Amino acid sequence: MSVLYGHLFPAYREYAELTDEARIDWLRRDRWISLPQAEAALRHLDDLVIYPSRGRMPCLLLFGSTGMGKTEIVNRFFKLHGPEFDTATGLSKMPVVLVQMPPEPSEEEFYTELLTALNCIELGRLSVRTMRAEARQLLAEVEIKVLVLDEIDKMLAGTPRQQRVFLNTIRFLTNDLKIPIVCAGTEDARMAVLTDPNLADRFGAFELTAWRNDHALRQLLASFSGLLPLRRASQLDTAEARQRV
Repeated sequence: MSVLYGHLFPAYREYAELTDEARIDWLRRDRWISLPQAEAALRHLDDLVIYPSRGRMPCLLLFGSTGMGKTEIVNRFFKLHGPEFDTATGLSKMPVVLVQMPPEPSEEEFYTELLTALNCIELGRLSVRTMRAEARQLLAEVEIKVLVLDEIDKMLAGTPRQQRVFLNTIRFLTNDLKIPIVCAGTEDARMAVLTDPNLADRFGAFELTAWRNDHALRQLLASFSGLLPLRRASQLDTAEARQRV
């Protein structure tokens, strides 16, 4: 098998022996490919997890064009710092809590998504004040280190008042809990967040730059060549293929 599939990484050669249907199913599944830009973003995120608590916590805005991998990076970050069950206390710890921004950036919708991420399912018809208090209590109980808000650009779908309320909510949570907050979104979302002077000076920015025909693209295509369970070499790692991509 090593001779037939020498173009594949050793760990992936066995998949080339699968049936066509099984290989297609394998191809359609999500998988992480370690690339310099993504790993640099993860290092920034990891640094926030161990950041000591202080009055003004640093926050991070992870931004870039659609399709640049923002969601994949924050999902990877969440998996690397997933919930842990503490046998001593009988409670689960969640160092990283990942929240999808609701379609409408109202305070009620936001706290609903946050409580859902904290596995709180009995919401009923709670008031915003009650949900806010419940969220603060649960976030403290799970000993959160970093709160991640994905697709922050959905905030722009709201009215100017809703956007101001949402930005105030971010500032309230980071001040109250003394934790870093990570917002992932587009360039438009970056501009919206940084227009708030109270947030602009604490949000660092990490931009996921667009692909170019350079070493990073060659590394990406070479990775695909070595892990895609094709029985013949794909020839992705060529100058012609990179130019076409």
